[in-house]
Amino acid sequence: MAARLSDRELRAWRAFLRAHRAVTGALDAELVDERDVSLGAYEVLLVLARAPDRAMRMSELADAVLLSRSGLTRLIDRMEAEGLVERITCATDARGLLAHLTERGYRRLKQAAPTHLRGIRQHFTGRLSGDQLDALADALESITAAATGPPASG
Repeated sequence: MAARLSDRELRAWRAFLRAHRAVTGALDAELVDERDVSLGAYEVLLVLARAPDRAMRMSELADAVLLSRSGLTRLIDRMEAEGLVERITCATDARGLLAHLTERGYRRLKQAAPTHLRGIRQHFTGRLSGDQLDALADALESITAAATGPPASG
């Protein structure tokens, strides 16, 4: 069994989890209250808006928004019912389905963007100095690179 976390490690880990929960919870509540779109749906709209032809394979979209495939399917079902996205057959693979951003979905994204950006500044970036933002970005990018890079040799 691995050794327990040090107090420093535990403090950093718990602070990260609490900050993530607080910021994403506030962003989600504001988007739902002001623009009737969840944070998860907003992220889907944003990723699709930046994709070629505003469409993406469902599996790639799930990875891009950090949802399970089943979680994304349920979210896309709700978004499709609202007319924000549509499923279309992939031109190069008839078995594949793409999620495609509709014009209504694009308009909803544009309407929600000011709320989302304001929330990021209010709940996250505005609470940190420029040096703190740089240090945090560097630290998180190091973690991401280590997690997605080649396995460490042992």
